[in-house]
Amino acid sequence: MNGCLQSGARLFAAVLVVAVGLVGSGAGAAAPDGDRPRVLVTTLATPITPVVADHVEDGLRDAAEGGYAAYVIELDTPGGLVDAMRDIVADILASPVPVVVHVAPDGARAASAGAVITLAAHVAVMAPGTTIGAATPVGLEGEEVSDKIVNDLAAQAESLAKLRGRDLEFASSMVRDGHAVDVDTAVAEGVVDARAGSLTDALAAADGQQVAVADERTVVVRTAGAAVDRHELGAFRTLLQFLADPNLAFLLLTLGTLGLIYELATPGVGFAGATGVTCLLLALFSLSVLPVNAVGLLLLAVAAALFAAEVLAPGLAGFGFGGAVVLVLSAVFLFDDAEGVSVDVWAAIPLAVLMFVLVVGAGRVAMRTRRAPSVSTGTDVLIGRLVPVRTSDGTTGSTFTAGAWWSLRSTGRPLRTGSEARVVGVDGLVLLVDPDGNEDEAPAAPERDAEDEERGAS
Repeated sequence: MNGCLQSGARLFAAVLVVAVGLVGSGAGAAAPDGDRPRVLVTTLATPITPVVADHVEDGLRDAAEGGYAAYVIELDTPGGLVDAMRDIVADILASPVPVVVHVAPDGARAASAGAVITLAAHVAVMAPGTTIGAATPVGLEGEEVSDKIVNDLAAQAESLAKLRGRDLEFASSMVRDGHAVDVDTAVAEGVVDARAGSLTDALAAADGQQVAVADERTVVVRTAGAAVDRHELGAFRTLLQFLADPNLAFLLLTLGTLGLIYELATPGVGFAGATGVTCLLLALFSLSVLPVNAVGLLLLAVAAALFAAEVLAPGLAGFGFGGAVVLVLSAVFLFDDAEGVSVDVWAAIPLAVLMFVLVVGAGRVAMRTRRAPSVSTGTDVLIGRLVPVRTSDGTTGSTFTAGAWWSLRSTGRPLRTGSEARVVGVDGLVLLVDPDGNEDEAPAAPERDAEDEERGAS
């Protein structure tokens, strides 16, 4: 069920990508420039998500098709999702073009998932003041995950280190013990290949190294003095990456639900409903790139149902309180704990309290609205209207108004045919009228219907 939900959300996001047409990768084919090599460079100063994985996949394809000498990743990341990291590693291993990871700028870090990606690169270079490691996977709220998950990731890190001739002991300890080292230690221990502060220096350090690319082919990296083309993330992917925040996704889901509930409480305006739908659509974008837990979505649906019940049947706020409790629980279970993605509970609790207050208020407003007399339907709409007296017989008579014939009964002096009287009440099918009311100054009162007058005359 979880897979179906994520597949549906990702399909929805993909359809919107095509409709908007903002996928542009920002890179073109490498134009001939004599014998000077060209490299395709991207900057990843962001957590590792499926958005980033798709971007790297496109970049590697563009680098291969464009005849680039290398694909360079300027990396500065605190880590990210394990599945996205695995996708990037798989694409690097399958790349026919050498991949150079440059942990930069000064002071940057290749932590957690970023450390594993760096181990997978054909050439790894770090800028001064940078660090690498701390790749122990964590679960919900930062707690430790099972040994099975740790062992699996440690085995992958060790395999990559062996493949690239890097330090096996560090690869294991950075996952099992959360070990991290600075650039000087990383170079000395063979974790990375070189130290370089600028991109030019990093390309020079990578030049001349023999690396094994896809299909076990051995190539010599030729990047010294290379011309640089940039592979930008693009406007649409930048938006998706911004939305790939579990707290923001939860906020959008909550606001979207609140908007629809307010539209249910006070129908007719449409602003609350339009806002709610917009928030829910943006939330679908977020869910398409995050590891969603089906239990969390079901709890969120239950919370929405309880909030709706509070609006439709307001009482002692029991439904609203239950909805707030379930909303907090949905925040806890909304995302897969094995991926280390979670909603901050201390942010979810105030949001749940706010939802409780607003929904209870909406319920009270809806109750007053339902109990208020109608001013647009039923006989109440006739109160205050001037009606023509078609026939009269003393204090009684008849009129044609609101598309029907009505009997009249005066509350004052006798009625006069051809005059007008103001409706002051309704008694069954009889309109109670005041013959003197047509002389009152009441510009805001409803006027008689000209169409009714014409139909009555016919």
